[in-house]
Amino acid sequence: MLARLERRLGRLHARQRLGIEAEHEAQIFRRGWKRIHIENWYSVHWLISGCLQATGLYWRGRRNAERVEVKHNLVQSAALPREFDGFTLLHLTDLHVEISERAMQRVAQLADGLSYDACVLTGDYRNRTFGSFDAALAGLAALRGHLKDPIYGVLGNHDSIRMVPALEDMGIRMLLNEADTLVRNDARIHIAGVDDAHFFRMDNIEKAAALLPHEDFSILLSHTPEIYRQAAHAGFDLMLSGHTHGGQICLPGSIPIILEARMPRRFGARAWRHGDMQGYTSVGAGTCIVPVRLNCPPEITLHRLERSEN
Repeated sequence: MLARLERRLGRLHARQRLGIEAEHEAQIFRRGWKRIHIENWYSVHWLISGCLQATGLYWRGRRNAERVEVKHNLVQSAALPREFDGFTLLHLTDLHVEISERAMQRVAQLADGLSYDACVLTGDYRNRTFGSFDAALAGLAALRGHLKDPIYGVLGNHDSIRMVPALEDMGIRMLLNEADTLVRNDARIHIAGVDDAHFFRMDNIEKAAALLPHEDFSILLSHTPEIYRQAAHAGFDLMLSGHTHGGQICLPGSIPIILEARMPRRFGARAWRHGDMQGYTSVGAGTCIVPVRLNCPPEITLHRLERSEN
């Protein structure tokens, strides 16, 4: 596995990521009490579940978590080549496959009926942040059969770098501080992706964007939207992310109680803009910590690209 990862990613990236994973697996506290990884604090999971059951909201939240919706987002840009006018991306994120089995069945059902040109996955394929990932890969392989090529993916903070070979064997092109080019006739657009920027801090936008022509339309995939400033100043036209779950358990009006990300809340869900860059943070199709959603329906997203004249 190490030899394959080193060939795929380079010796430094592979060994750094594996080393950080080994040091921080199952960790609850990092840098003292300032950083709490609540997903690893299983006493809190039981506490949240107990509170929801006591208030009668638990089973409603379970049903909500299974009702995945298709959301539509329009991206208009003068930088988009005419040949790509109408190009559509299917965006899936935060599947957390093992905890979200019924939601994954719904995603597969929805995906079968959708028309799109490429699919992008923005991380968190498994539920736990440590241990075996066999169940996550098996569930993702089943879902993969319902998705059309080409498929691009990045890793999230729940994912291990050791998953990459199996993901690529499924036909998912993993972008780990890398980019790929899509061509129609003589026109082209670019899709870049970075390794996890939230927990592992292995993102390298400079490397991902190094060979991209500045004048070309480019898309950045990042598990978390927290690096929106860096992405905008690197010249990306569109950034697609997940990670936040939109809060997952929200007050009426989809107001998140907790948003686990270091950024203004306006970047926490759906469409946003920073400078010249457009962005979209999907609230995700799965659940984390507890398998419930309140006032925050799960989603998969169709992004339609349209050329504008100004």
